[in-house]
Amino acid sequence: MHSITLQGMTFETLFSAAELNTIVSEVATRINNDYEARDPLFVIVLNGAFFFAADLLKKVTVPCSMSFVRLKSYTGTATSGELRELVSLVDDITNRDIVVIEDIVDTGLTMHWFKLHLLEKGAASVKVVSLLYKPDSLQYEDAQPDYIGRIIPKKFVIGYGFDLDEQARNLDAVYALKQ
Repeated sequence: MHSITLQGMTFETLFSAAELNTIVSEVATRINNDYEARDPLFVIVLNGAFFFAADLLKKVTVPCSMSFVRLKSYTGTATSGELRELVSLVDDITNRDIVVIEDIVDTGLTMHWFKLHLLEKGAASVKVVSLLYKPDSLQYEDAQPDYIGRIIPKKFVIGYGFDLDEQARNLDAVYALKQ
């Protein structure tokens, strides 16, 4: 098992680059099956979901379009409990099927708020795809993802878009903080 050290903390490989490729392919297959003959708008939550979204959308074969938002609720290794919208969605989403691409659903605060926001703006449907999901941390039942790459325990992760104070997003694997 490969480990790295960042800011004095040790992280061990949770998912290798090869494993991530398999996970992404599995999720894409489900989306392709569910959205056949539809034209969803994929809304990518920056910055964390950038790598996952890029790999996922290369494997999505249904007609689609994409847009970006930037939402922030983390500081360091913990959620702040508050959500900030740094870059807003500008697309008209009236009567559109929306698929939100998120890196991780943890407490669910971000997805709870964002799903309500999209429905208020007139979306026909809102589904969430999340690379990782921590069901033991979920505080908002309506935020449970519709498409889940992998379920993980309450561990802090970095790499493949996940960061520690904006560092380590560029790693090609996902690493978990060693307990």
